[in-house]
Amino acid sequence: MTQSLNHEFKIGIAALSWINDDMPALGDNYSLEQVLSEMNSLGYVATELGRKFPTEKNELKAILNKYQLTLASKFVGVIFSDPELREKELESFCKWVDFLAEMGCKHVIICEMGGSMHWDRRRLDDKKVVPLSDVEWNSMVQGLNKAGEMCQERGLELVFHPHGATVVEQKEDIDRLMETTDSNLVHLLFDTGHSEYGKYNPLEQLQNHYNRIKYVHLKDVRTSVLSKVQLGELDFREGVLAGVFTVPGDGSINFKPILEELMFRGYKGWLIVEAEQNPEIANPYKYAKIAKNFIDETIHEISNKKSV
Repeated sequence: MTQSLNHEFKIGIAALSWINDDMPALGDNYSLEQVLSEMNSLGYVATELGRKFPTEKNELKAILNKYQLTLASKFVGVIFSDPELREKELESFCKWVDFLAEMGCKHVIICEMGGSMHWDRRRLDDKKVVPLSDVEWNSMVQGLNKAGEMCQERGLELVFHPHGATVVEQKEDIDRLMETTDSNLVHLLFDTGHSEYGKYNPLEQLQNHYNRIKYVHLKDVRTSVLSKVQLGELDFREGVLAGVFTVPGDGSINFKPILEELMFRGYKGWLIVEAEQNPEIANPYKYAKIAKNFIDETIHEISNKKSV
């Protein structure tokens, strides 16, 4: 019997390839209009909120509509691991939930910044990740469960983003997070690049936690740079500048079994291309095109796969 897979993925791209949120010097010369125009011209249908996007809702809706793009979500960093900060962090987070709900989003991306290498605002020395104590971990879990309730009450899903140079980076961190958080409230953002960065085989993570995965970032890595990062020769930001991340099809990750797994399981959520690169070295339009062509071709190949 011949089987043909027909599955339509919703494919978007983050603005990070053009305009970096973490390192403002990267891509500051790009206008939002140019970025959105290039996304649209390549056939992407969605993006995520970045630092050059307006936050007045009508203005944001107007410019997205102009380029026929949907707002998929926004990355929100929090420090829930500090019991003394948790309630204020939840209040701040709630404002973003309300904003994204009004924008018609279905997901809120969250990441714990306590103990992180570059983003823990309480620390002066940020050249290493400081693991959470059990008390801090439990505080983070409590905060995430509460944040998940906030999202659920407004018709959204909370997706946690494991991220390089944070306390939820390695396989054991992600597995522990999935074990200790409420599965009805806290879902998982599967990021292929950060999975590889944290030494968690992406296909294995996908298979282990598929039931929790509600959102996907497609990112590739350059092994030659990643090895230097993992040896401690480069920190996260230095790794980004050196090209540790790239778009799907330009690095070392085998995306075919990943996309095949998502297709066979009937994944219906967003696939968002993301690659933190220096736009002066890696032309954003060129790399966004490489990614779109590669993904489209791989999906077409899988869709036409025949089995007896």
